[in-house]
Parts: sequence; structure tokens; C-alpha cells
Amino acid sequence: MLQYKNHFQKLELLRANKLSLKKNVQDFLTSIAKSKNLNAFNFVFEDCLDNAEIIQKKIITGEAGKLAGMVIAIKDVLSIKDKPLTCSSKILGNFNSIYTATAVQKLINQDAIIIGKTNCDEFAMGSSNENSAFGPVLNPHDNSKVPGGSSGGSAVSVAAKLCDAALGTDTGGSIRQPAAFCGVFGLKPTYGKVSRFGLTAYGSSFDTIGPFSNSVEDTALILEVISGKDEKDSTSAESEKINYSNSLTTDKKFKIGIPKEFFGAGLNQEINVAIHNILNKLKSEGHEIIDVSLPLSEYSIPTYYILATAEASSNLARYDGAHFGFRSKDTPNLKELYTNSRTEGFGKEVKRRIMLGTYVLSAGYYDAYYNKAQKVRRLLKESYDKVFKNVEIILTPTTPTTAFNLGEKSNDPLEMYLTDIYTTSANLVGIPGMNIPVGFDNKKMPIGMQLMANQFNEIAILQLGKVISEL
Repeated sequence: MLQYKNHFQKLELLRANKLSLKKNVQDFLTSIAKSKNLNAFNFVFEDCLDNAEIIQKKIITGEAGKLAGMVIAIKDVLSIKDKPLTCSSKILGNFNSIYTATAVQKLINQDAIIIGKTNCDEFAMGSSNENSAFGPVLNPHDNSKVPGGSSGGSAVSVAAKLCDAALGTDTGGSIRQPAAFCGVFGLKPTYGKVSRFGLTAYGSSFDTIGPFSNSVEDTALILEVISGKDEKDSTSAESEKINYSNSLTTDKKFKIGIPKEFFGAGLNQEINVAIHNILNKLKSEGHEIIDVSLPLSEYSIPTYYILATAEASSNLARYDGAHFGFRSKDTPNLKELYTNSRTEGFGKEVKRRIMLGTYVLSAGYYDAYYNKAQKVRRLLKESYDKVFKNVEIILTPTTPTTAFNLGEKSNDPLEMYLTDIYTTSANLVGIPGMNIPVGFDNKKMPIGMQLMANQFNEIAILQLGKVISEL
């Protein structure tokens, strides 16, 4: 396969007729078939070859969109008309969507080629991609390790070069964490920046759609395409339209905040060293490194899991065996239809989160847990607002460790939840965050670093991300 660093280089090759788009897509399909052991894809769309021929002609005639020829995989929680939508769950087996998600449609409108749907934790609930009805996804750097979750299939598809880019979703770190474990770029935009229409809801006030790629340039270009107000989604926000892909190069020197709470006990020493090496290089180039404090960070995990599971218990109530999806055969009455369909259709982790969410919303515990968590969420937002008055970027580790072994944390939910300790706060306060690969540990597993900025300031993250990627 002809090598290219980003979509702009690929498009030049296509325009010069040095690269056949149909052959390029066929090469990806061949690679997917050869990499079945990774289990990254739930479904592969063979009709993408026909689309490649159509788009190749549009490129030659100069009528193609800005993503012309970019081959993109889609997490299997986003709908595509007449294609399967399972959320990697038995309860949605054999279900095909009747419409296309806005973010996916925007990709198609700009002549991207959708190659398939990627494996994920069931209903996007997990941190390791071991909770899928299709089986676990394997890390391409070491098949004995997890790829991270819930968007593990999307991260792996990019890391293993089974496509050019992928869409994932991030509710508490589900783009950034697998991006770190797999060594790719993964961006969670500001909440509301990208329409959630067509996304199967997990936590409606947290869920965000964003891209995985192997370059800052492709990340910026995809964000440019998928962002914007959508009349079909009341939570999508009006924001300044920015040509991100043409605004990456800058001589600006950033004020970068380093929160001490993210560099304490529990952080792997190799990750700590790798990040501080980057900080030293940034400082030597004139960027200002400022110590800051986010003292409520320790409460982000309990706050997130109380609120997100509460929303999940409400959102997943619709899967009852009566309306669509899996229906239990052992159903003598309506009550048992609901009970048995949900018992047989949902996996272990989804059931755990539904039960926790139902508990914190119950009459006797609503004030003690849910209401209190909402108050902490507001205080967290205030603490981030205070820090962003003095710095433009907050720089942290993405994860406390590199990718762990398959099955290592499966029987300890709390230990599994703590793998998201550095990512959940961005979702709680609705700010953007991006993982940047910054090297490897002594076991040759990728190390990730996270950049966060204030709401709708993705451009700062992308610009500094480009600076770091070129150090």
C-alpha cells in the first residue's frame, strides 16, 4: 500500500493518479480480513468499493468534497441507514437503522468512504472493550493487552491501519483512553460541538462524538466537517465556524497548566517521565509551564459514575423486548417479557450500571447521591473555569498506566473504573480533550498525554498538539 502521512497527501496522490482509490479501499478490506484476530470490526461494508469508483471520478473532475477518498470506520453505536446498529449488544441483534446519524452523514456528504462498523463495549459501557457481545478487541501492539474502551474497535482500526480514520464516542474517556492505549490521536470535542442525533444514548449530558486518526491534520479536518449546530439535536450548540485544518501552524506561545493532582500516587513512572520530557522541550521553545491545582479532581470518578449510570438507567429503559430488538421466547406474561428480555439481552456490565443508576435515582437515595453529585459537578466546572482564567491549556496524563492485560481488571469494577480517573472530569464539565501519543514504555506499549482547553477552544488543543507531534 502506498504510504501517506495524512489525508492531504493522500488527496494529492489521488489527484495525480498515482493512487487508485478502489485499490486503496481493497487493500484496507484485505488488511481487515487478515487482522480478524483483533476483532476490531463488527461489520464490514463491501459496497464501499462501488463508492470508491464514484468518488475517484469526482476527484478527477474536481467535484469532490474535502474528505474525498478518506476511508473511515464508524463505532457501532452510530446509526447508518439500512446498516446494522447493534451497540455490540445481543439485545439489538439483527436491528438495522432507518436513518443516518448527522455526524456520519456529514462525512458522507464530503465524500468520505465508510468501510464498516467497529466493535465497542456494549452500549459504550466499559474501559477495556471486553464487554462486547462480539467478544473482546485485542490491542494491535500486543494481543495479550486490552485496547481500551469503550471505542476500542475504532482505536484499533486506526492504529492497525485498517482505515484512515474512525469515529468514536466519549462519555467518560472512551475516545481518549483507547487512543492512549493504542498510540493514536483521539479528540473529544466540547459537549454540543458535534450533533448527537443518531447516536445511541448512554449518558445524554456526557456523550460526545469525535475522531481517531494518525495525525493532528486529519483530526482537525474531521472535526471541521462534523461540528456545527443541528436542528435535530436540541443539545447541539451554535459555535464559531473555524477552518481547523488551515489554522494549525502558529508561532503562538501557550500558557500550559500542570495540575499537581494528576501527577501523584497511582501514575506510572514511565508515563510521568515521558510527559515531563515533553514539558521540558515545550519550555525550551518558549511556552510557559504553570503549576495549577484542581483540588476536586478526586471526586470526578464517583460523581461521573453516579450521574452517568443514572442517565443510562433511563436511556436503556426502552429496550424491553416489546418495541424492537431481542425478545425472550420464555414470556408467559408482559412482566416476564420485560424481565427475561432484558436479563438475556444485556451483558453483565450494562446490568451493573442500570442497577446502580436506578438505585441512585430511587426515592430514598436521590438527594443523598444524585442531587449531591450534580452539586459536585457544578463545583468542578467552577474549578476548571478558575484555572482557565490563567492558562489556555491543561496538560495531564491520559491514563494512569499503559494498556493492561486482558482479564486483569474484569472482576474488579472499581479498579476498572479508576482507569478513567484522568478523563472523566472533561466530560463532567463539558470541555474538549485530546490524546496525543508521546512514545512507548519499556514493554513497547504506547504512552498517551492529554490536552484540555476551555469550552469551544479546540483550536488551541489542535495547535499545541501539532507543536508536540513535531518535537
